[in-house]
Amino acid sequence: MKKRLLFLDLDGTLLNDAKEITPGNREALERTLQRGHGVIITTGRPLKSALAQSKRLGLDKPGCYTIAYNGAKIYDWRTQETIFSRTLEIPTVIRVFEKANAIAEHVQTYDSNDVLVEKRGDDAAVRRYCQMVGMTHRVIGDVHTDLQENPVKCLVINYEKKDGLLKMQEWIRAEMAELDCFFSCEQFLEVVPKGMNKGEAVKMLCARLGVEIENAVAAGDAANDLSMLDEADLAFLAADGDPRM
Repeated sequence: MKKRLLFLDLDGTLLNDAKEITPGNREALERTLQRGHGVIITTGRPLKSALAQSKRLGLDKPGCYTIAYNGAKIYDWRTQETIFSRTLEIPTVIRVFEKANAIAEHVQTYDSNDVLVEKRGDDAAVRRYCQMVGMTHRVIGDVHTDLQENPVKCLVINYEKKDGLLKMQEWIRAEMAELDCFFSCEQFLEVVPKGMNKGEAVKMLCARLGVEIENAVAAGDAANDLSMLDEADLAFLAADGDPRM
């Protein structure tokens, strides 16, 4: 039997609207692992949140991996270490924050433990986001002076309307050649290192494990899953996924 790798998005795919996994899906994942296949959580969430969710789902054992930040970090549960990481340069993050602030859009970034926002950030937006991903946030004075390490991504959020997010996306594509950006839902614009996406992570992990890309299976629901679905041999769009994909 050929070993397969199953790459699963979390929100809107493996998890339902209540952020829970159904008993049937949990049993199916257990059978997949028992048969020697790999199960890989593949999410835009930060690594801390993705690891906690993987543990809650029982996907924290040998044969399981967690891909976070839309592919920019890959964690191996067998060795319990990060085996791949890509970050943004701090001057790049500063420019993203400056533009988002100029058009009055909430922007945040991350360190290993917290969501980071400047004092001028939208407190309601970051609290709502943190409640969803199960993390805490920390207010810093200014990204110019208070970032202590290169972040992995930025996230621009607007829960009310998309116009500003589209302006931000247009500006990044025109002015920031070192970045890629895409939506993970209508309210979240993901800002990541150039060339970093879930599809690239699928290729990297398959190569590392010696599994042919023809044996990759993926499921997702949103635009940030599209690269992953394109790379996998078998790809599934969640029933309530974005029909424009």
